[in-house]
Amino acid sequence: MIAAAATGFFTAFSLILAIGAQNAFVLRQGLLGHHVFWLCLLCALSDAVLITFGVLGFSSLVRLNPAFPQIMALAGAAFLIAYGAMRLHAAWIGLYKLTIAGADRGLRATLLTGLAITWLNPHVYLDTLGLIGAVSTQYQTGPQKLSFALAAISASFFFFFSLGYGARLLTPYMQSPRSWRILDTGIGVIMWLIAYGLIRSAM
Repeated sequence: MIAAAATGFFTAFSLILAIGAQNAFVLRQGLLGHHVFWLCLLCALSDAVLITFGVLGFSSLVRLNPAFPQIMALAGAAFLIAYGAMRLHAAWIGLYKLTIAGADRGLRATLLTGLAITWLNPHVYLDTLGLIGAVSTQYQTGPQKLSFALAAISASFFFFFSLGYGARLLTPYMQSPRSWRILDTGIGVIMWLIAYGLIRSAM
């Protein structure tokens, strides 16, 4: 069970560690200090649901609807293009006085964006349902599978809360419009690159 737990934790952590749309959004909210707890909880709980389905077996859904991955890829790409455009537009106009002053966009808007970035991203399904689910198949007994799943879920909680609250360490460096312009440009480019990859995968 210890081996299964260790495998689950490090498998999930290594997959979540890659820079993506979800991580970039959590990082930005962490720097702002807005609704960090609720956003991190949302992302971690979403991963918990997906990891659970992955370990229980999700491949049957794809067999029932082979077009599901392509549909999710195109929907996710559309959202990421729009969100990336928003961040690039913000970097272009460079009006960050309200951002630096700590203006809040609201909990509802933050969580809705977090939900969209999480659940419209096919990479999340590939990682949690596909890869983590595939790794879990090596464990046949119930206790082993449970240990693997709980450890994978704990890795998600550990990562997102560390990222969200750890971002505050960078706050002193984010007190100028130039710093926020660089950050938003980077986020916008990442969103568009991910969207491009999703579109290519769906074709």
